[in-house]
Parts: sequence; C-alpha cells; structure tokens
Amino acid sequence: MTDTAGENVLFVVLDTVRKDRLTVYDEDRETTPCLAEFAAEAAVFEHAVAPAPWTLPVHASLFTGLYPSEHGATQEDPYLDGATTLAESLSAAGYDTACYSSNAWITSYTNLTAGYDDHDNFFQIMPSELLSGPLATLWKTMNDNGTLRGVADRLVQLGNRMHEQLAAGGGGDTKTPQVIDRTIDFVDDSENFFAFVNLMDAHLPYHPPEPYAEEFAPGVDSTEVCQNSKEFNCGAREIDDAEWTDIRGLYDAELAHMDDQLDRLFTHLKETGRWAETTVVVCADHGELFGEHGLYGHEFGIYDPLVNVPLLVKHPDIEPGRNDETLVELVDLYHTVLDAAGAEGRGEPLAPTRSLLSADYREFGAEIGGRDRGDVGFVEYHQPVVELRQLEGKAGAAGIDLDESSRFYSRMGAARTTAEKYIHCTRIPDEAYHVGRDPGETTTLAGTDAEPTGLRDALFEFVEGVDATWPDEADGADGEVLDEMDDETKARLEDLGYLG
Repeated sequence: MTDTAGENVLFVVLDTVRKDRLTVYDEDRETTPCLAEFAAEAAVFEHAVAPAPWTLPVHASLFTGLYPSEHGATQEDPYLDGATTLAESLSAAGYDTACYSSNAWITSYTNLTAGYDDHDNFFQIMPSELLSGPLATLWKTMNDNGTLRGVADRLVQLGNRMHEQLAAGGGGDTKTPQVIDRTIDFVDDSENFFAFVNLMDAHLPYHPPEPYAEEFAPGVDSTEVCQNSKEFNCGAREIDDAEWTDIRGLYDAELAHMDDQLDRLFTHLKETGRWAETTVVVCADHGELFGEHGLYGHEFGIYDPLVNVPLLVKHPDIEPGRNDETLVELVDLYHTVLDAAGAEGRGEPLAPTRSLLSADYREFGAEIGGRDRGDVGFVEYHQPVVELRQLEGKAGAAGIDLDESSRFYSRMGAARTTAEKYIHCTRIPDEAYHVGRDPGETTTLAGTDAEPTGLRDALFEFVEGVDATWPDEADGADGEVLDEMDDETKARLEDLGYLG
C-alpha cells in the first residue's frame, strides 16, 4: 500500500431513515442521542436531496458521482456496469477499502462492491460467498443478455418473498452488530482506510430487539401490525391511526438500536485515536412513508419523506452547525469523499464545485430552467418493475384490479430547491409544492398561478441532459424471457431455488 495524501473516511448510510424521526432534526425525539452528540462537531444539512427513492440507484450514484440515468443501475437493468467506482479510485490512491452491509442490493451481483478489498453483505437469505460467486456470474450473464434482463426482477421478488416469510414471525435478527464488529476489525488493521457501512434496521419489516421495542413500542406485537407495504398500497389492507402509531414506534425502536451500535463504532475510533483523522459522513439513502399521500414504504412516490434525507458530515474544512440554506445532492458526496481522501476520480473526475469541502461548492456558473444550477437538486424514479410485480401479486390475491393510469405504473422525476419542488409523473397529473411553507406537500400548486414553472422547465432540461426519457409505458413488462433461456441457465436457477 502506498501513502495516502488525505484522511481516513468512514461513510455510513442509514438505510430507509426519515429525517423527522431523528433527534438531530427533532430534539423532542429521543431516538438517536449518539447522532445528536455527533451533530455537535458536524455540519447538519436540512436540504439534502437523494437522486432516487430506493437503494440501488442511490448507492450507484454515491459510488460513481452519476445520476441514475447516467449510471444506468435501475430496476429495468439492476446492474452497475461500465463505471469506475469510488472504492476503485480510493484503492488506487493507496487506501484499504471495505464495504459491510446487510442490504441485498449492495453485493457483487449488482457490481456495487467493485473496488472494495473486503466486503460482506451479511444477507440472511443467501450467504455472501454465493452472491460473490455463482449468482454474481449468473446475474452478470443475464444483464449482459438483453433477452434475460427481465428475469432479474423475478429473482429479487423471490428473495423478497423468502425474506418476508422468514421475518413474518419476528425472525430475521439484526445484522448491525456484526456489521459494526467487522468494521471495527477492519479499521484496526488498516493504516489508511475507506470504510463504507450500510445499516438496514429501519427497513421493513420492523422487529427491533426487545429492549428497544419495550422503550419505543411497549406492548406492541410486531407480528400483528402490517409489515408489508404492498398490501396497504394496493388496498388489500387498511391501517388505522392506532396501528400507524405502533408501526412508527417499532420504526423508532430500530433507529435507537442503530444509534447505539453507531455509538459503539464512534467510541472505538475515539478511544483508539482515529477519530480526529477520520472524515465521517452519515446520511440516509432514502426515507419511508407512513401513510402520507396514501402510501406506505418507499415505492410509487418521490415525496420529501423519501428524498429529503438526513445528512451529517464531519471534516475540518466543514463548519459544524445546522445548515438550512445550502441545497446538497447526495451525488456530491462522491466528490466530497475524493476531495477528503486526496484522491483522483478514475471514473468521474473530481469536480471541486461538487465537493462540500470547497469554498466554491455548487457555484457552477450555469442556469437550468432559468434557475441557478447550484440551487436545484434532481430526483429520478425509473420504471418500478420489482415493486409493481409484488403489488400486482398482492392485489390479485385480494381480487383487486389496479388502475393502470395511476402512480403505480408511472415513471417520476422531481426538481427541488430549498423552498420549492416540482414533480412530474407519466400517468397522473403533475404536482408542485412550496416545501418551505408546506413541508407536508399537502397543497399542490400545479395548474395555479403560483406554479413554479421554472422548476418544471429545469426538470425537463435535466432529463434531456442526462439522456433520460419519459416513456409512454411503465408497466415492467419483461417478455417471455424464461422461454428464451438456455437449459444450462435454467438448471442453475433451479439449483439456486429460483425455478420450481
């Protein structure tokens, strides 16, 4: 290993975490005291915008500095290909690199772990060795073959069903303590490190460890509340106010457990003298909806509880304190980490105006839709293939016909400033909000004199700039791919349990 020019980097993603449930953003909540303590020495951003409302495209953006339409890792094609990752750039700069997660998307079969010297997904459905070996090879073969790409969503659906069955009875223990243990071992063995950690506790289903459940959801049986968002979203399951309270309590308990585990990692870095020399980034990849806009989970919408995410950054060049004036795009964290590490971007080059360490951050000197480009963040939601198939399954089982002229079948995009937001959907009317005055996005301004037409123009200009499209159809159709699959591939899928 060569000497590095920068600092150690710890990058933590709190998967599926809403801003408003954290003590950092609401001091009346007691969910995350560790993060609240960390906030005293970090910048806390109020207006951080995720490029998508779910894991795969967001992490691909974090790892490449590209928007979803640019890196192409979407539900239609869930595989990052042809892009050099952040880990590859830092490894080339002399850093030891590691990625620890219990998220099934952050694995070799999606290529998101490219460049990491060590990685483990701790995924309880399939061991990391399998995901890094035969399934990874199979997945790449499928995605390299246009006739087989559609089977990818079927594999993920099956994995989700397996996970749903395993967790339905309160099973599926948290893997976060193992993730933290592995991270501690890694940093202790490294002179210069880049450690990426994804903590999954706040993702459905919610079965928090008992002490946390007792504190935040006393008396709640996690196996009795609705733990499947598709059942609610398709109309097969109703949730009343009392049950929403129980669900949010279980969610808060998961946050508290994550916070305690994060405190264990932070404390270890301090006790071993590594804290001062380590840049620390903590964010969520996306949030969660608890009935707002008639939705549960993080599908079929790009409202602020999903895409206006928590973000805290500790670095000597970033002034601690709450920042409610700067719009940050999570895409910029790629450049921020490169800058902190003193590394070159071997794929997307380091852009100083996209680094939070730069005095010229987001001073692009360009406009989009008549707005200063640095003031606008963008969100993309491609065809919801996986969620749509699951939703259709739940609806079909309940005898419900889904309206194809609905948000379920829509592709979506949004442009957001610190004050305003414009949302375009392909099958339902557009929406626009003044999120400064209406943070709950309750009163649409679309079609009124107050509609932010400049943001609408900016969104469409952005879509054209990243070479995206607004398809007429977004039905997740994958064709008869299994009929075209060769016998060897079918046999391998049968061995893995994907075909019966």
